Amino acid sequence: MNNIPNRQVICEVLLEKAAIDKDVIVLCSDSRGSASLEKFANTYPSQFVEVGIAEQSLVSISAGLARCGKKVFAASPACFLSTRSMEQCKVDVAYSNTNVKLIGISGGISYGALGMTHHSAQDIATLAAIPNMRVYLPSDRHQTRKLIEQIGQDEKPAYIRVGRNPVEDVYDESSIPFELDKASIVTDGDDLTIIACGEMVKPSQDAALELKKQGINVRVIDMYCLKPLDKEVIIKAAKETKRIITIEEHSPIGGLGTMVSQVVAEHYPVKVKNLALPDEAVVAGKSQEVFDYYRLNAKGLIETAMELINDGK
Repeated sequence: MNNIPNRQVICEVLLEKAAIDKDVIVLCSDSRGSASLEKFANTYPSQFVEVGIAEQSLVSISAGLARCGKKVFAASPACFLSTRSMEQCKVDVAYSNTNVKLIGISGGISYGALGMTHHSAQDIATLAAIPNMRVYLPSDRHQTRKLIEQIGQDEKPAYIRVGRNPVEDVYDESSIPFELDKASIVTDGDDLTIIACGEMVKPSQDAALELKKQGINVRVIDMYCLKPLDKEVIIKAAKETKRIITIEEHSPIGGLGTMVSQVVAEHYPVKVKNLALPDEAVVAGKSQEVFDYYRLNAKGLIETAMELINDGK
């Protein structure tokens, strides 16, 4: 069982980068503990900026540092970074095209028991709608490492959302498939496709393995790159499997399901079923309790897959 959260892996990569590049600067908004950045702050205090509970200032200061040639990573709870700092993300980072990587920690319903004020179920929709802003939701610690290593080499804005808790590995560390801005195929099949992002990839993989025992071959696509969206892999899946399920830890409006449906409708119309959080205040509880309540788990995927397959007979 994995006990390393994705946020801790981000800190490890940033420590490696900071050791060889003094222009790597990390900022946070009174969230170094939540972001697992304590070690970075203690190891490289001159490359760490604590702005306090001031998310708008966090983003603007980050943009200013980037304009001075710094390679900036700004970490803050996703629920605040994607709403309270929306204008600064749009204007100071994206419109100004500054080299700022925005790290939304404790994303989705990681703060489950704290309710809607601390949920970030709209961040994909809001930030993906901003020109120049890339949006990524890595699925496990190994993919998170690959992602941070790669985007740290470019000078373009990006938003990366990770959860609070450790997630089970989807990939093997020694053989993880990764190409920046290209979705990864977790399992292959021609009966049905499940397209998932973030923490929903693992239950998708589990569902595919269970359905295989029933003679149903499922293609699982890890769409960690929400923007730019890998349209080619979606069109190929529509043509070859004829049925698609999307699953996401996000509102049903403007997220992965919406994006996939738009591509499918334009290029190769097939039935698409979206599993997502509801368009309402989500029930309070631990993350897994909330996932189970809304069928955002392997069982819910299996039931939905069987409905789609039986509907086509």
